[in-house]
Amino acid sequence: MFGDHDSFYGNDSLLAEVDDIEKKYLQDKNTNIKVAGEIIIGNQSGIHQKKQDNFSNSENMVVLKADKEDAFQMNENDLVDSNQELTESILDDLPSSQLLCFEKTDELSSGSRISPVSERRNKCVNFSLDKIRSPSFCPDTEHRNRPTDFSSESKCDLFKTESLKDHLKSAMTGNAKAQTLQVSKTKQLKEAVLSEEICVARKTIESSSVDIGPFYGLPSKVRDLFSQFRGIEMLYEWQHDCLMLESLQQRKNLIYSLPTSGGKTLVAEIIILQELLCRQKDVLMILPYVAIVQEKVRGLSSFGIELGFLVEEYAGSKGRFPPVKRRIKKSLYIATIEKGHALVNSLIETERIDDLGLVVVDELHMLGEGSRGATLEITLAKILYTSKNTQIIGMSATLNNVGDLQKFLQAEYYTNNFRPVELKEYVKIRDSIYAVDSKTENGFTFSRLLNFKYSSNLEKADPDHIIALVTEVIPKYSCLIFCPTKKNCENVASMLCKYLKKEFRAHRDKEKQDLIKNLENIGNGSVCPILKQTIPFGIAYHHSGLTNDERKSIEEAYSTGVLCLLACTATLAAGVNLPARRVILRAPYVANDFLKKNQYKQMIGRAGRAGIDSAGESILIVQEKDKHLVQDLVNSPLENCYSSLLLELTKGMQSLLLSLVGLKIAVTHEEVNNFMCSTLLGIQQQLLSKEKSLAEIIKDGLENLIEKGLLKGRICEKDHSSECTLTITPLGKATYKGSIDLAYCNLLYRELKKGLEGLILESNLHLLYLATPYDMTSNCSPDWMIYLKQFNQLSAAEQKVVDIVGVPESFITKKASGQAIRKNVDSAVVNRLYLSFVLYTLLKETNIWSVSEKFNMSRGYVQNLLNSAASFASCVLHFSEELEEFWVYKALLTELTKKLTYCVKTELIPLMEVAGILEARAKQLYNAGYKTLAHLANANPETLVKMIEHLSRRQAKQIVSSAKMLLSEKAEALQEEVEELLKVPTDIPGTC
Repeated sequence: MFGDHDSFYGNDSLLAEVDDIEKKYLQDKNTNIKVAGEIIIGNQSGIHQKKQDNFSNSENMVVLKADKEDAFQMNENDLVDSNQELTESILDDLPSSQLLCFEKTDELSSGSRISPVSERRNKCVNFSLDKIRSPSFCPDTEHRNRPTDFSSESKCDLFKTESLKDHLKSAMTGNAKAQTLQVSKTKQLKEAVLSEEICVARKTIESSSVDIGPFYGLPSKVRDLFSQFRGIEMLYEWQHDCLMLESLQQRKNLIYSLPTSGGKTLVAEIIILQELLCRQKDVLMILPYVAIVQEKVRGLSSFGIELGFLVEEYAGSKGRFPPVKRRIKKSLYIATIEKGHALVNSLIETERIDDLGLVVVDELHMLGEGSRGATLEITLAKILYTSKNTQIIGMSATLNNVGDLQKFLQAEYYTNNFRPVELKEYVKIRDSIYAVDSKTENGFTFSRLLNFKYSSNLEKADPDHIIALVTEVIPKYSCLIFCPTKKNCENVASMLCKYLKKEFRAHRDKEKQDLIKNLENIGNGSVCPILKQTIPFGIAYHHSGLTNDERKSIEEAYSTGVLCLLACTATLAAGVNLPARRVILRAPYVANDFLKKNQYKQMIGRAGRAGIDSAGESILIVQEKDKHLVQDLVNSPLENCYSSLLLELTKGMQSLLLSLVGLKIAVTHEEVNNFMCSTLLGIQQQLLSKEKSLAEIIKDGLENLIEKGLLKGRICEKDHSSECTLTITPLGKATYKGSIDLAYCNLLYRELKKGLEGLILESNLHLLYLATPYDMTSNCSPDWMIYLKQFNQLSAAEQKVVDIVGVPESFITKKASGQAIRKNVDSAVVNRLYLSFVLYTLLKETNIWSVSEKFNMSRGYVQNLLNSAASFASCVLHFSEELEEFWVYKALLTELTKKLTYCVKTELIPLMEVAGILEARAKQLYNAGYKTLAHLANANPETLVKMIEHLSRRQAKQIVSSAKMLLSEKAEALQEEVEELLKVPTDIPGTC
C-alpha cells in the first residue's frame, strides 16, 4: 500500500516498534497482555489530532485514525481517569452475562499490574472495536463470549492467530481503502455495543440461561426504542411473568389470553425481536385485516430500520413472495390470513420452512370464523406437520374451549384478567342506566337516571338519548358509537351535529379544517358532504364505505384528539387500535343478527385508554323487547371455537386435501388420514355428525378431487397390501399454486381457454373481465341505465368483448328499458361484466370518487373491488404460470396486476412501493420533485417536512428509512442475480 514501507512516513518505524514491543511482552510471562486494549476508535477525551497527523507513536500510545477529519488517542494511564464515565455507561448497558464474563477475567487477572476496572474497560472497548471492524452482523459468537484465559500458553495461541502488528496492518489497509465515514465515532461505538449485546443475547437464549440480559434477552437498544417510539418505560407485571415462563424459554408453543387493551401485542413483539435478532430466523405475524397489517407495518418498520431486519408488508398483492434464493437479511413478514397461507406454502415447496423460526397469530379465536378460520387452521396445521423448529404463539382476548386449541397447537396456556384501565359495563333501558352485575338475579343493578333535558322535537330526533350519553364525555374525552349498519353510522353522526352546541366547533378548529382540506386532496377536490358537516364538530363516521386514504386520515385525527367521536361499524372493534373513554353500542345487533358474546367483548374492550384515561365504560342501548336477550348475552360464557374445515368445503377441506398432495406433505390415503388427525377438526371429530366419520369424509373429498381432474390415483382400502400414491394434475397444481377457490377452478380454466381463441387486446377490458373476482358477483346489483350507457361508450372491438363473454347487447337494452327477457343469460356473467366496466373506468380515470359517482356505488365498495381484483389478478397469474398452454397470459397479467395494485398514474408507481405512501402522499412527493425511489432514499427528512404539507417529522423519517431499505433490498436482489450468473457450473463437461 505504501510502496516498500509500512507507513506513509517513508519508513517502517511504526510497525517495527510495535513488533519489538509485542515480542518483549510475549517473553515476559508475568506481563498480562492487553489484547488490543490500547487500540480504540471513538471520540473519547483523548488528544485531538489535526488532519495531517494521521498516526503518532510513543512508548505508551498507539493511535488509529478513523476518518479524514479527526484522530483520537488514548494513553494507558488515561484509561481509568479520562474515560471512566463513558466506559461505565457502556458496562451498565451490557447484558449481565457479559459482565459475569468480565468478573471471571478479573479473577484470572488478579495480581496483574492492570487494575480489574481497567481490564474490563479495555476488554469492553476491544469487543466494540472488533464489532466495528467485522463485516458480518454477529461473528463467531462462541469464541468472542467465552471467558478468556490469560495464561502464557493461551497468549501465544492468541497471537499465533493474529498479532497486534497484523491487526494494525489490517486496520491501516482498511482505512486507506475506506471512504470517509459519515457517522460519528460515538455512534459507531454505540452500534458496536448493540451488536455485541445481540451476540451475547443470542448465546444466552440458545443456552436457556436464566440470565435474560438488559431487556429480556435483547439489547438495551430495544428497550430504548420502545421508550422512544411507544413511550413504554416499564412492563406490566403479567407481561414480565409471561415472558419469563419456562415454556417460552424452552421455545414451546404458547397460547395466551387477556382482556382487550391488556398489552398482549407488546409481549408478542418482544418474542418476535428475540427470534429476529438473537436466533437469526424469519418471523411471520398473521393479523385479521389488511388495515391492521398496514398499521403494524408502520409501527414496526422503525424498529426494523434501527435494528437491521426487514419488515415486509404482505397484506394485499403488494406483498411479495420471498425470493427462492438465500436472503441476506432476516425478515418479519406481516400478513393477512390468506397471504400468510400463501407464504407458508411457498416456504414448504422450496424446502425453506425451517427458515421460519416463529409464527405469531393475533385474534386466535378466528379459527372458528368461516373461510378465514379454515385457511388459518390449514396454515397452522401445515407448519406443525412440516417443521419441528417453528414456534407458534397465539393470542386472543376471547377464548373459551382452550383445551381443544392447546391440543391442536401442542401449546402451553397462560391467562390473566389484568386490564390497565378498569372497564365498567352498563346497559341503558329508556332513561335509566343499569350496571352489569353477574351477582344479581337478572344481571343488572340500577345505577342512575340520565340528567339531560329533552324537548319534544329532540326526543323525536333522538329517542335513544345518544346526545345525552355523548355530551357527558366529548369533547374533553373520546367516544365510540358502534352502529348495526353503515347507513346508521352516517345518520347518527349527522343527527348529533344538528343538535350539538356551537361551542363544539371551536375545539381545535384549525386542525379540523386541515383535515377537511386533506380529505379534499384525497378525493381530488371532492369530500363527503356528511363528513364536511360533522368534522367541524369533531365527529366522523368510520366504516367500509371509506377509501383507504380517508380511513387512515380519520383514524390519525381521532388518535390525536382532533376528532373526539367516531360512529363506526363492528369491524373497527377487531380492527385498528382506537380506544375511547366511553363506548356506546347503538343496539345489540350487527346488521340483522343479534350480538354474539365474542363480538360484544371485542366492542366494549375498546373502552379505556391506558396511560390516558383512569377509567373506561361501555353503555349498551337496549329496547324493552330485547331486555331478556341482553340479560343472557352479558351473563353467558364466550362461544366455543370450532373448526370451519367442513363448513367451508371448497375453501376448507377440499383445498387442504389438494395442497397436501401438491406440496407432497401427504401423498397416500394413510398419510392424509394421519395429517387430518392433527388438525383442529381431527381434535374435535367427536363433534361430527354420526352419519359420517372423519375417515369417510376424507375418502369422499379425495374421490371428489379425482373426479374434478385435480388429483390422479385411486383410494386404497385399509387392508390393501400396497399403498396407492396420489399425484396432482397440472390443473390441480395450478389451482393450489394460484390459491383459487375450488368452486371456480374449472370455470376459470374454461374462460382462459376460451380467451386464447380470440383475446381482444385493443384495451384492458377483456383481460379485466378475466381478472374480476367471482366471489363479488353475488352481491352486485347493476343499474341498467348505467350499464347501457357504459356499453354505448365502448369501441366496436370492446363491444365484441361483451358478446364473447356471453352478454348480448339486446339483453342490456331490454333490461334498461324494462322489457321482458325471454332468453336466459347467466346472471353471474352479467354481474361480472358490470364490475369489469367499473374497473375499466377506474384504470382510465384513477379516481375512486368520480367512478363511484358514475356507477352510483359507495367509494368504499369501489375500493374493495379494486383491492380484490388486484389480489385475484395475482392469483390468476400464478394459475397461468403452471399451465404451459396459458404462456401468453404471463406478461399480460403481470402488468395488469401492477396497474390494479396501485391504480395511479404510471409515474407514481415507484413512490407507491414505499411503505406508508398512499396515492395522495405520492402526488405531493412527485409534485415536490421526489420522483424516484432514489430521490426518497437520499432525501433530508427536515426538508421533506418543510416541502410536504401535513407531513410530520416522524412520517418523513419513516419514508426516507423505508425507501433506503427498499432500495438496498432491490440492490441485493440484483447482486444475487449477478452472483448466480457468474457462478461456475460444477458439471462442466470434461472436468473432474
